[in-house]
Amino acid sequence: MAGKRLQLGYKLIKRVGEKEMHIVCHIFNVMYSSASPFFLRFFIHFISKGGSNMSAFWGELIGTMILIVFGGGVVAGGNLKKAFSNGGGWIVVTLAWGLAVTMGVFAVGSFSGAHLNPAVTIAFAITGDFAWNQVPSYILAQMIGAFLGACIVYLHYLPHWAATNDPGAKLSVFSTSPAIPHTFGNILSELIGTFMLILGLLFIGANNFTEGLNPMAVGLLIAVIGMSLGGTTGYAINPARDLGPRIAHFFLPIAGKGSSNWGYAWIPVLGPIMGGSLAAVFYTYFFKETVLSGSWIILLGNALILLVVFVKTKKDSNVVNRKVA
Repeated sequence: MAGKRLQLGYKLIKRVGEKEMHIVCHIFNVMYSSASPFFLRFFIHFISKGGSNMSAFWGELIGTMILIVFGGGVVAGGNLKKAFSNGGGWIVVTLAWGLAVTMGVFAVGSFSGAHLNPAVTIAFAITGDFAWNQVPSYILAQMIGAFLGACIVYLHYLPHWAATNDPGAKLSVFSTSPAIPHTFGNILSELIGTFMLILGLLFIGANNFTEGLNPMAVGLLIAVIGMSLGGTTGYAINPARDLGPRIAHFFLPIAGKGSSNWGYAWIPVLGPIMGGSLAAVFYTYFFKETVLSGSWIILLGNALILLVVFVKTKKDSNVVNRKVA
């Protein structure tokens, strides 16, 4: 088996060149070597089911990959040197991310519902619109799709990484970072942004649109969140959108890359999940006049997390002020 893979590799190297093939092989080697037997069994379990479950898994994977190719691509075009689109600006980025979501929803909406976002999947499960037993497979597909999408963006802009000196600009292609590092403020921004995202999706779902118009409405929702609320943290509002590409940034052989900023990575994961869960409780209570089972657990859990983060941020701020003084 190994011999056949080597023969195939040699043929590919002759066709595309040794340097390019080394990069491609590195990507696949990372994916292969990092997968434990447990992960492989888990993965095969979900993709080998017949019928709608298999379509839903691949739908989420492909849809999230499309989202990251277009979304990460516009950031790369705007931030990497010598790209014709360099310096495109925030309006271009927010509009492109909105269109990226629209295309992802158009592509796979009929197969999986096009969540493309673990926060959406969890929120819909809380409201009862989605089965909890499908949540793990959806999140797994979204994470894999985001990772692969980031790899495609990396390959597309291959010569531009070495031409760009700023490690922060390179990281921004893959993941978000705060304009002003402030743990409480940053997690609050992600919470509020995702709260508005889930609330908007539930509003859109409650109305009847002409066929094909829903994905455009969702794209406009993403764009307006980016324009109005995205300036603080880059509006991840999607754990897979940030964590999957951040993992890709960590493993890929990007010329001159810096840290993947793992100290911040938990905020665009936890914040969106918190915001999505709160939006689910809010919507069902005020618009459906229904109290969900577990609502108090969700509310108290979020309040406790925010309190802990607030106290930690205050403590860290005091330490910094004493050092400055």
